[in-house]
Amino acid sequence: MTDYKLFTSTKIGDLVLQNRMVMAPMTRCRAIDNVANALMATYYAQRASAGLIITEGTSPSPNGLGYARIPGIFTQQQVEGWKMTTSAVHAKGGKIFVQLMHTGRISHALNMPEGAQVMAPSAVQASGQMWTDAERLQDFPVPLAMTNADILNTIAEFATAAENAIKAGFDGVELHGANGYLLEEFLSPVSNIRDDNYGGNTENRCRFVIETVAAVANAIGKEKTGIRLSPYGTASDMPHYPTIHATYDYLSKELNKLDIAYIHLVDHSAMGAPMVPMEIKTLIGHNFENTIILSGGYDKERAETDIESGLADLIAFGRPFINNPDFVEREENNWVLSEDLKMDFFYSADENGYTDYPSHKAQLISQ
Repeated sequence: MTDYKLFTSTKIGDLVLQNRMVMAPMTRCRAIDNVANALMATYYAQRASAGLIITEGTSPSPNGLGYARIPGIFTQQQVEGWKMTTSAVHAKGGKIFVQLMHTGRISHALNMPEGAQVMAPSAVQASGQMWTDAERLQDFPVPLAMTNADILNTIAEFATAAENAIKAGFDGVELHGANGYLLEEFLSPVSNIRDDNYGGNTENRCRFVIETVAAVANAIGKEKTGIRLSPYGTASDMPHYPTIHATYDYLSKELNKLDIAYIHLVDHSAMGAPMVPMEIKTLIGHNFENTIILSGGYDKERAETDIESGLADLIAFGRPFINNPDFVEREENNWVLSEDLKMDFFYSADENGYTDYPSHKAQLISQ
């Protein structure tokens, strides 16, 4: 098994990873009052054998706190809360990036602090509903169309959040430019109907993303900056549009010019979403010279195939890390994977279905 490239050391920028398996970002909703806590530190430390952990989406702004109980990283209290997680992961030899996620129009006022606003490129309402702890499911609201001042302020918030991440001990940050949240909302002509420099043609629709990535890279270093993208994804009411291919062709070339650490491409087809064409994955890999992370329904064999072929440098796994805290060891040693996945507890508030999954060795001892 040791001849699997998947289990060999590699680097992202100057950061040495113990293997090529990434724990994908997954919303888990345990951050009471939007502050990372000791329970979350335990959860991530249990999974520190991943080559790289990317945290759940973490808001750079009060305006980005769209979901109930998601963490932020824009206050000193939130920075201190995250220090528990980074210290615990590093103590076990792991590496960890925080994912900065501004939810944009995928939000609801009942999930946000007083004074925060649901904002987006344009006042285009998303179809669907959002869970709120106060009043259960609610329709997505019509968002406030961002002014130029709002755009500049939001870019600054991302940069400050990235600086806060480094203060909290993170090894870097991943910008969430996927799944229908704020960054992707600017990319799509469906959610972005602006007629200024941030809307209209491909270059203008990519401008906000590029300026945000550049601001973060300038703040903390390009080698500590990555981005997640979901070309052809439909999550959060993001229909396909004719210029998808051209948009990501242009965007990936511009990201390459910024020389950031990685692009992380997500493909949710294994969960019923439309298939992401191989052509776009190959195109982005050709345009972008640094690390490519692929995610979406991988098993060990397919992961190894895509690494060996050069399609990907790293492979991100999501749900298997939930009920297999020792997922890397299980795969490397051909130990059986747990099938006990407590989906009813994915987004609850306590340790149930979160930190209570046993490792393979713990299961053997208890038998």
